[in-house]
Amino acid sequence: MNYKFQKTLSFITAYSILLTSASCGSRVERNSVRTEISDTADTSEENSFATANSHDSPSETGASAAADNSSYPASEPPKSASKGSIYDTDGRLLISGEYGKRVYADDYAVSFGNVATEMSDGYDRAFNDILISSDNSGTANCIAVTLDAEVQNAVYSYMQTNNIKGACVAMRTDGSILAQVSYPSYDPRTVSETKYDEELAWGEFGNKAFQNYEPGSCFKIMSEVIADKHGVFSLTDEGEWEFDGTSIVNWDYETNFSYPIERSLSSAFVNSSNIFFAKAFDLIGSDAVLSDLDSIFHFVTDIKCDFGDLQNNIEIYCNDDLRRTAFGQAYVLTSPIYLTALGREAVFGDMVRPFVLQNINGKTASAGNEVIASIPEELRYNLLEGMNAVGGNLSVYVPDGYSLYAKTGTAETWLGDFLYITGCVKNNNGTGMESYNGNYSNYAENGSYIIVMMVQNPGDHGFEFASESASLYQGLINTIVGS
Repeated sequence: MNYKFQKTLSFITAYSILLTSASCGSRVERNSVRTEISDTADTSEENSFATANSHDSPSETGASAAADNSSYPASEPPKSASKGSIYDTDGRLLISGEYGKRVYADDYAVSFGNVATEMSDGYDRAFNDILISSDNSGTANCIAVTLDAEVQNAVYSYMQTNNIKGACVAMRTDGSILAQVSYPSYDPRTVSETKYDEELAWGEFGNKAFQNYEPGSCFKIMSEVIADKHGVFSLTDEGEWEFDGTSIVNWDYETNFSYPIERSLSSAFVNSSNIFFAKAFDLIGSDAVLSDLDSIFHFVTDIKCDFGDLQNNIEIYCNDDLRRTAFGQAYVLTSPIYLTALGREAVFGDMVRPFVLQNINGKTASAGNEVIASIPEELRYNLLEGMNAVGGNLSVYVPDGYSLYAKTGTAETWLGDFLYITGCVKNNNGTGMESYNGNYSNYAENGSYIIVMMVQNPGDHGFEFASESASLYQGLINTIVGS
């Protein structure tokens, strides 16, 4: 069953990527091919795209990059026409200048390079129609985004200093994105004027926070609720489950000598058993699993956001695919931005629509807290207890007045293993449904922080499992919540 297939560009449909885990189907997937193309790029320090803090002139490749203008409306103004500026949540200038000749603020150019610029398919392109329109006085519209530029810079600097290749997304409880960092980025001031560049959007220096990859065991947030809904509370866990000439193995099979064990749903979640959830999905069946994923977690159908659509991917061709789907492998793909929305739902019960457009010409653009999916009340407690236990096991400290809820994930991808921590630093005074109406000056009083970390280079840190990356996650909590 090919229930949902991520959209692809026609010129890449001939490519396919082999999964690192055994399966019985194949796929062509947008981000995997784009990443594969980036392998041919010059990643030396002399390459202006790669040198995050370089102010040198653009490389020959960057200067000659062809713009893809096909998606722009024919009615767009000429390049000499005005285009409005982009500010952060506190009014700091990020991007200004005329249409076709944009100017990037020196202080924030690099950390926002692959998130906000037209070249990287960022906010300047997503909100192009607004920015090239004018108010009643004829002045081009200006917008403010919900991101805090100082937090964005601090997170980027932390990831750069600690060589964390990957992404970090921080979201407020109303769905507004506080920080969206993808490291490494590039300096847009060194790139020739162009509307869009394929490499800068989807290559090595593209926005990994918006790209899709296997989520690994973070998917078990959804699997736990689905198993709970269908009454799967106890199963035999052999540590290695062999079937049809292949097998599924738990991460601790070689070190845990107590197998086989009778595993509870709670133990399966806290100890991240692949076998328990694979067997649970096998019992429940693909139709019910897919229905629950969409109705409870909005995972199958696209989530339309102001900055672009979140398009998860899930394909089930056989029982093996279904079993591996349960722990975020096979043909399951999602983005760190989606995982923040999922983390918010796991802790507060409701998924709200992510957004970044705070205001247009000073007028609030989104009130936030738009609920798009919910966990049934009777299924929330067990998940919340499990997230609390996982958070406690990480030995990560949060400020007084906060509690940590988390799920770790180690994913096998076509680029090697990725490590995830999806967590919520919950303010014990908050309900999660406070309304801010575009003003976050007092957010810290009751606000919580959903923080997702994706590490794409665990080998550089000597990590094998996601739980080992907790020290890096600690630094992100200190940087974001401490701010």
